[in-house]
Amino acid sequence: MRSDEITALFDQQAASYDTRWARTAPIRAGLHFVLEAMFGRLPVDARILCVGAGTGEEIDYLAKRFTGWTFVAIDPSRAMLDICRNKAEAGGFAARCRFHEGYVETLPDEETFDAATCFLVSQFILEQDARSAFYRAIAARLRPGGLLASSDLASDVGSSEYEILLTAWFDMMAGADMSPAALEQMREAYARDVAILPPAQVTSIIRSAGFDRSVLFYQAGLIHAWCSIRASQA
Repeated sequence: MRSDEITALFDQQAASYDTRWARTAPIRAGLHFVLEAMFGRLPVDARILCVGAGTGEEIDYLAKRFTGWTFVAIDPSRAMLDICRNKAEAGGFAARCRFHEGYVETLPDEETFDAATCFLVSQFILEQDARSAFYRAIAARLRPGGLLASSDLASDVGSSEYEILLTAWFDMMAGADMSPAALEQMREAYARDVAILPPAQVTSIIRSAGFDRSVLFYQAGLIHAWCSIRASQA
Protein backbone atom coordinates (compact mmCIF):
# COMPACT_ATOMS: atom_id res chain seq x y z
CA MET A 1 0.00 0.00 0.00
CA ARG A 2 1.13 3.55 -0.67
CA SER A 3 1.72 5.78 2.34
CA ASP A 4 -1.27 7.97 1.51
CA GLU A 5 -3.50 4.89 1.27
CA ILE A 6 -2.29 3.65 4.66
CA THR A 7 -2.96 7.06 6.22
CA ALA A 8 -6.45 7.23 4.73
CA LEU A 9 -7.21 3.69 5.93
CA PHE A 10 -6.23 4.42 9.53
CA ASP A 11 -7.96 7.80 9.52
CA GLN A 12 -11.10 5.93 8.57
CA GLN A 13 -10.64 3.21 11.19
CA ALA A 14 -9.44 5.39 14.07
CA ALA A 15 -12.78 5.91 15.87
CA SER A 16 -13.56 2.18 16.00
CA TYR A 17 -10.01 0.81 16.05
CA ASP A 18 -9.77 -0.13 19.74
CA THR A 19 -13.24 -1.66 19.73
CA ARG A 20 -12.58 -3.59 16.53
CA TRP A 21 -9.43 -5.19 17.94
CA ALA A 22 -10.67 -5.59 21.52
CA ARG A 23 -10.69 -9.38 21.18
CA THR A 24 -6.91 -9.36 20.67
CA ALA A 25 -6.34 -7.45 23.93
CA PRO A 26 -4.83 -10.53 25.67
CA ILE A 27 -2.17 -10.71 22.93
CA ARG A 28 -1.27 -7.05 23.43
CA ALA A 29 -1.32 -7.46 27.20
CA GLY A 30 1.19 -10.30 26.94
CA LEU A 31 3.39 -8.28 24.58
CA HIS A 32 3.32 -5.24 26.87
CA PHE A 33 4.06 -7.40 29.92
CA VAL A 34 7.24 -8.79 28.32
CA LEU A 35 8.09 -5.37 26.85
CA GLU A 36 8.14 -3.94 30.37
CA ALA A 37 10.87 -6.43 31.26
CA MET A 38 12.84 -5.87 28.05
CA PHE A 39 12.86 -2.08 28.64
CA GLY A 40 13.11 -2.31 32.42
CA ARG A 41 16.80 -1.33 32.65
CA LEU A 42 16.47 1.86 30.65
CA PRO A 43 17.30 5.13 32.48
CA VAL A 44 14.69 6.52 34.84
CA ASP A 45 14.41 9.54 32.54
CA ALA A 46 14.44 7.56 29.27
CA ARG A 47 13.14 9.12 26.06
CA ILE A 48 10.97 6.72 24.06
CA LEU A 49 10.04 7.06 20.39
CA CYS A 50 6.78 5.33 19.45
CA VAL A 51 6.66 4.84 15.69
CA GLY A 52 3.20 4.28 14.28
CA ALA A 53 1.83 4.97 17.74
CA GLY A 54 -1.77 4.56 16.64
CA THR A 55 -4.16 4.92 19.56
CA GLY A 56 -1.23 4.85 22.00
CA GLU A 57 -1.72 1.59 23.86
CA GLU A 58 1.97 0.89 24.50
CA ILE A 59 2.46 4.49 25.66
CA ASP A 60 -0.47 4.13 28.04
CA TYR A 61 1.06 0.95 29.47
CA LEU A 62 4.65 2.19 29.78
CA ALA A 63 3.86 5.73 30.99
CA LYS A 64 1.91 4.42 33.96
CA ARG A 65 4.75 2.12 35.01
CA PHE A 66 7.76 4.35 34.33
CA THR A 67 6.74 7.77 35.58
CA GLY A 68 9.99 9.52 34.63
CA TRP A 69 9.92 8.51 30.97
CA THR A 70 8.93 10.88 28.18
CA PHE A 71 7.45 9.86 24.84
CA VAL A 72 7.27 11.06 21.26
CA ALA A 73 4.28 9.52 19.49
CA ILE A 74 4.60 9.64 15.73
CA ASP A 75 1.90 8.58 13.29
CA PRO A 76 0.80 9.80 9.84
CA SER A 77 -2.86 9.56 10.85
CA ARG A 78 -4.12 12.66 12.61
CA ALA A 79 -7.24 10.81 13.72
CA MET A 80 -5.16 8.13 15.41
CA LEU A 81 -2.96 10.72 17.09
CA ASP A 82 -6.03 12.54 18.41
CA ILE A 83 -7.16 9.36 20.15
CA CYS A 84 -3.61 8.79 21.42
CA ARG A 85 -3.57 12.33 22.85
CA ASN A 86 -6.99 11.90 24.46
CA LYS A 87 -5.82 8.66 26.07
CA ALA A 88 -2.72 10.41 27.44
CA GLU A 89 -4.82 13.25 28.86
CA ALA A 90 -7.21 10.80 30.48
CA GLY A 91 -4.28 8.87 31.94
CA GLY A 92 -2.64 11.98 33.36
CA PHE A 93 0.64 11.70 31.43
CA ALA A 94 0.03 14.00 28.46
CA ALA A 95 2.64 16.45 29.78
CA ARG A 96 5.26 13.76 29.20
CA CYS A 97 4.22 13.21 25.59
CA ARG A 98 4.73 14.97 22.29
CA PHE A 99 2.57 14.11 19.30
CA HIS A 100 4.08 14.31 15.82
CA GLU A 101 1.94 13.85 12.72
CA GLY A 102 4.10 12.36 9.99
CA TYR A 103 6.85 9.80 9.46
CA VAL A 104 10.13 9.03 11.21
CA GLU A 105 12.09 10.88 8.54
CA THR A 106 10.28 14.12 9.41
CA LEU A 107 11.63 14.20 12.97
CA PRO A 108 14.57 16.54 13.61
CA ASP A 109 17.86 14.75 12.91
CA GLU A 110 19.37 15.84 16.21
CA GLU A 111 16.72 14.09 18.31
CA THR A 112 17.96 10.87 19.91
CA PHE A 113 16.11 8.33 22.00
CA ASP A 114 16.96 5.59 24.49
CA ALA A 115 14.44 3.20 22.97
CA ALA A 116 11.71 2.93 20.35
CA THR A 117 8.60 0.87 19.74
CA CYS A 118 7.17 -0.03 16.36
CA PHE A 119 4.25 -2.43 16.55
CA LEU A 120 2.54 -3.85 13.44
CA VAL A 121 3.88 -1.13 11.15
CA SER A 122 6.66 -2.38 8.89
CA GLN A 123 4.49 -5.21 7.56
CA PHE A 124 2.70 -2.63 5.41
CA ILE A 125 5.95 -1.78 3.58
CA LEU A 126 5.94 -4.23 0.68
CA GLU A 127 9.38 -3.51 -0.77
CA GLN A 128 12.20 -5.02 1.29
CA ASP A 129 14.64 -2.19 0.50
CA ALA A 130 12.07 0.34 1.69
CA ARG A 131 11.41 -1.75 4.79
CA SER A 132 15.12 -1.79 5.58
CA ALA A 133 15.29 1.99 5.02
CA PHE A 134 12.39 2.41 7.45
CA TYR A 135 14.27 0.57 10.19
CA ARG A 136 17.43 2.49 9.31
CA ALA A 137 15.58 5.76 9.94
CA ILE A 138 14.60 4.49 13.39
CA ALA A 139 18.17 3.36 14.12
CA ALA A 140 19.45 6.82 13.18
CA ARG A 141 17.34 8.31 15.98
CA LEU A 142 18.45 5.88 18.66
CA ARG A 143 21.56 6.37 20.74
CA PRO A 144 24.23 3.63 20.28
CA GLY A 145 23.05 0.66 22.30
CA GLY A 146 19.46 1.92 22.24
CA LEU A 147 16.65 -0.62 22.06
CA LEU A 148 13.97 -1.17 19.45
CA ALA A 149 10.93 -3.32 20.25
CA SER A 150 9.07 -4.13 17.04
CA SER A 151 6.36 -6.53 16.00
CA ASP A 152 4.85 -7.68 12.74
CA LEU A 153 2.76 -10.47 11.32
CA ALA A 154 5.33 -13.07 10.26
CA SER A 155 5.30 -16.57 8.82
CA ASP A 156 6.41 -18.58 5.80
CA VAL A 157 3.29 -18.07 3.70
CA GLY A 158 4.13 -21.10 1.55
CA SER A 159 4.14 -23.47 4.51
CA SER A 160 1.46 -25.63 6.08
CA GLU A 161 2.23 -23.88 9.38
CA TYR A 162 1.04 -20.59 7.90
CA GLU A 163 -2.31 -22.07 6.92
CA ILE A 164 -2.78 -23.40 10.44
CA LEU A 165 -1.89 -20.05 12.02
CA LEU A 166 -3.97 -18.08 9.51
CA THR A 167 -7.01 -20.28 10.04
CA ALA A 168 -6.71 -19.90 13.81
CA TRP A 169 -6.24 -16.14 13.41
CA PHE A 170 -9.41 -15.75 11.37
CA ASP A 171 -11.35 -18.05 13.70
CA MET A 172 -10.35 -15.71 16.51
CA MET A 173 -11.52 -12.72 14.48
CA ALA A 174 -14.79 -14.48 13.70
CA GLY A 175 -15.40 -14.60 17.45
CA ALA A 176 -15.14 -10.81 17.45
CA ASP A 177 -18.43 -10.51 15.57
CA MET A 178 -16.73 -9.85 12.24
CA SER A 179 -18.93 -10.77 9.31
CA PRO A 180 -17.83 -13.44 6.80
CA ALA A 181 -17.49 -10.68 4.21
CA ALA A 182 -15.20 -8.68 6.50
CA LEU A 183 -13.08 -11.76 7.18
CA GLU A 184 -12.74 -12.48 3.48
CA GLN A 185 -11.79 -8.86 2.88
CA MET A 186 -9.11 -9.18 5.56
CA ARG A 187 -7.78 -12.40 4.02
CA GLU A 188 -7.50 -10.67 0.63
CA ALA A 189 -5.78 -7.68 2.23
CA TYR A 190 -3.21 -9.93 3.91
CA ALA A 191 -2.35 -11.45 0.54
CA ARG A 192 -2.26 -8.10 -1.29
CA ASP A 193 -1.28 -5.34 1.14
CA VAL A 194 0.71 -6.98 3.95
CA ALA A 195 4.28 -8.25 3.56
CA ILE A 196 4.11 -11.36 5.73
CA LEU A 197 7.65 -12.76 5.69
CA PRO A 198 9.35 -15.64 7.55
CA PRO A 199 10.56 -14.49 10.98
CA ALA A 200 14.22 -15.11 10.06
CA GLN A 201 13.83 -12.81 7.06
CA VAL A 202 12.33 -10.03 9.18
CA THR A 203 15.24 -10.44 11.60
CA SER A 204 17.68 -10.10 8.71
CA ILE A 205 15.98 -6.92 7.47
CA ILE A 206 16.16 -5.34 10.92
CA ARG A 207 19.82 -6.26 11.40
CA SER A 208 20.72 -4.90 7.97
CA ALA A 209 19.39 -1.50 9.07
CA GLY A 210 21.98 -0.84 11.78
CA PHE A 211 21.18 -3.17 14.66
CA ASP A 212 23.79 -5.46 16.22
CA ARG A 213 21.37 -8.01 17.53
CA SER A 214 17.72 -8.77 17.01
CA VAL A 215 16.09 -11.31 19.31
CA LEU A 216 12.60 -12.75 18.96
CA PHE A 217 11.09 -12.27 22.42
CA TYR A 218 7.38 -12.86 21.90
CA GLN A 219 5.00 -14.72 19.64
CA ALA A 220 1.23 -15.09 19.70
CA GLY A 221 -0.26 -16.61 16.58
CA LEU A 222 0.99 -14.68 13.57
CA ILE A 223 2.33 -11.80 15.67
CA HIS A 224 6.06 -11.95 16.31
CA ALA A 225 8.01 -9.35 18.32
CA TRP A 226 11.74 -8.61 18.34
CA CYS A 227 14.02 -6.64 20.61
CA SER A 228 16.96 -5.17 18.69
CA ILE A 229 20.06 -3.31 19.85
CA ARG A 230 21.23 -0.32 17.85
CA ALA A 231 24.81 -0.75 16.63
CA SER A 232 27.52 1.69 17.62
CA GLN A 233 27.66 2.78 13.98
CA ALA A 234 24.22 2.63 12.32
